[in-house]
Amino acid sequence: MDASPAITLEFQGYWRDKKKASVPAAPGIYCVYTCIYSGKKQACSPQKLVYIGAAEDVRASLKNPEGLEGWESHIDTGEELCYSYAEAAPEQCRAYAAALVRRNKPPENPAPEAAPLAEGTAFALSGAAAFLAKRFSTA
Repeated sequence: MDASPAITLEFQGYWRDKKKASVPAAPGIYCVYTCIYSGKKQACSPQKLVYIGAAEDVRASLKNPEGLEGWESHIDTGEELCYSYAEAAPEQCRAYAAALVRRNKPPENPAPEAAPLAEGTAFALSGAAAFLAKRFSTA
């Protein structure tokens, strides 16, 4: 049995909620975090992974998201929501997101069905991927 190369996802971010119109209008996987923003450093410091989603247009999906109230329930004093994004082919977004949810278990995601990927599919994540397992395989 030959090992397939890992699926690589490079996450970009972090976009503060009030700057989410700058998130790419492209297919991919997105992560919702609580974060603390430092105006001095012009940077977000993620505090907690809240949700993982997938969309054919991530910007449109974040414009008026269905789960916003649940996401906001995780915000502590001094925090706000922020987002990261990894581009993925539209036909793979949901399967990749399901694998990430199964591995990372964000509190606002329902328990997913098994990802429709071959057992042992390897993932390698990089970039703005706080609190995500950087390397894992599906079971």
